[in-house]
Amino acid sequence: MTRIPKDIRATIEQSIYIPMVVSILNRDLTVIEKSPFKLHRPYLALVEESLKLAQKDLAVIRQELHRRNIKVHEVERDEAFTLYSFLYNGYEEKHNYFNPRIRNKVCELIEIYLFKPQK
Repeated sequence: MTRIPKDIRATIEQSIYIPMVVSILNRDLTVIEKSPFKLHRPYLALVEESLKLAQKDLAVIRQELHRRNIKVHEVERDEAFTLYSFLYNGYEEKHNYFNPRIRNKVCELIEIYLFKPQK
């Protein structure tokens, strides 16, 4: 039985996924810069804008976790699962996440950031 409300758990999960999105977008920037595209600029601009949006969202999530005094730590990782520890209101909960589920969620988020209308 979890003591973490659904809205808080959603925020915690975002704090797991969005750093991966930022990492992947940063890696993609270096790949695009080194790639043999004739025109780098449009691709770089798209990834840079997506990266800015993801970093802004990550900052908001980290502030929310800090404000609520929530800690998230990766405990263990193997080929199939990653175990995370969540500290919330003095309670520690451990949750196992299936790695393909994490990968699919991160892929979903990258698509959202890449194709979200820029403001």
